[in-house]
Amino acid sequence: MTVASLLESNRVQELEQLLQLLHPRILRYVLAADAGAAAPQGALGSYHEPQFLKELFTGSLGISEQGLQNDPQAVFRNIDRVLQYSVNTWHPGFLDKLYASNNPIGVVGDIVLSLLNTNSHVYTVSPVVSVIENYVGRKYAARFFPNHVATCGGLTFPGGLWLNITAMHMARALRFPATKTQGNGPHRFAVFTSRHCHYSVEKAAILLGLGSEAVFKVAILGDGTMDPQALDTAIGAAVARGFTPLLVNATAGTTVFGLFDDLRAVGAVARKHNAWFHVDGSWGGNVVFSPAQARRLAGCELADSVTANPHKMLGVPNTCLFLLVPHVGHFQTANSLSAPYLFHGRDNGDENMDLADGTMGCGRRPDAFKFYLTWLYYGTQGLQRRVDHAYAIVADFVGKASRTPGFRLVQQEPQCLQVCFYYVPAGFAGPDYSAVTRHVSRELHRQGRFLMDFSPNPSDDTHGEFFRVVFNSPILTDAVVDDLIRAIVDTAEAAAFGE
Repeated sequence: MTVASLLESNRVQELEQLLQLLHPRILRYVLAADAGAAAPQGALGSYHEPQFLKELFTGSLGISEQGLQNDPQAVFRNIDRVLQYSVNTWHPGFLDKLYASNNPIGVVGDIVLSLLNTNSHVYTVSPVVSVIENYVGRKYAARFFPNHVATCGGLTFPGGLWLNITAMHMARALRFPATKTQGNGPHRFAVFTSRHCHYSVEKAAILLGLGSEAVFKVAILGDGTMDPQALDTAIGAAVARGFTPLLVNATAGTTVFGLFDDLRAVGAVARKHNAWFHVDGSWGGNVVFSPAQARRLAGCELADSVTANPHKMLGVPNTCLFLLVPHVGHFQTANSLSAPYLFHGRDNGDENMDLADGTMGCGRRPDAFKFYLTWLYYGTQGLQRRVDHAYAIVADFVGKASRTPGFRLVQQEPQCLQVCFYYVPAGFAGPDYSAVTRHVSRELHRQGRFLMDFSPNPSDDTHGEFFRVVFNSPILTDAVVDDLIRAIVDTAEAAAFGE
């Protein structure tokens, strides 16, 4: 019996045809965003209700029995609508999340990964990207652990939650090895973290069977960072109640305010109580590339593990997240089960090349390649310039907003790249400004000018929700800052809140 190929045409010709259709669309999409740098208007994309989008993409543009392989133009009409109705994160008005635009070399990296279509779980199917991940993981980790350059390293994981889950699991597996086979046993493990920590710390405790009540939220100082003395007291009190201190989580760049805990002081308390010291630097960790800002990470070298996400501050394509450790062998010690049907134990010296054996997963996209290519392309100096540029934009906005009537900064000197503030229209009594915040945010999004987030104040809810604007795009300029301030003022005042 002869079985013919499913391919009805030459794959090279088919790919060439599709790429020729895609290429001008990619350039137009980015061009529309760059054109908006001078006067952000429209190209960002505006808000549409889910029902509208469901009808658009599941009706005449929905999946059919026969498919559209013979009509690529029809497929690209669908792609055109995807681009039209999506948020254009390349646009300077995208100030909503901790990530911002991709970069040109990032697009290339994603295309190469799609072309390779490989899985970086074992070396045999992904030799090059496995070597690259070990290389870039070690080089990255060395910036956080300068005293462990010879032994440090890092691996990528599919999400920030998994970074903190894995760190917590490694703390338990390495400090209490019997738990890998016997579970928690007699231990009542406790985790200590700031009130302003990321919610994934609590989720990690739930997933690992510790329970959310095992997470102790430590009091904060006046500036919003974790109080080291309160941490010491909390650990002592928990021990008196029969808990075993497992992990202390410090944050380098909190999600709402962008605060950096005092890592040296917190790390000293963790060591005093023999707890694993973890630094969640998912947001702020990449200030390590800026000599002017790296001081915020003082004490990070004391950590047992650090998270850092190049897809945020460094503009690597989503997603790209690293867990970094001073001793790279800890990944296998904590996580390996040596499954012989997959991990064949080839001798690579002290270096593990079957990377999934150092994780609690298996299949994994080679996301480290995207960071490698970005770092290779821009160099360390280029990454530094991106971080420093973002901080300069923050300073420009803070200075101008503080001189503009109606703006009330929550923090006069933001520590990271987000600025939290209220806008109070003339004559508006308050004290809750949530209605103003929500109206301005939604109206500017509707206009396709700016997309920015808002949040309740986790420290003081007297005045309701404030703007939380993230200045992380490399194409932001002082002109964009000026336009944003004008847009907020004009939109709020036009709504006549004070009448």
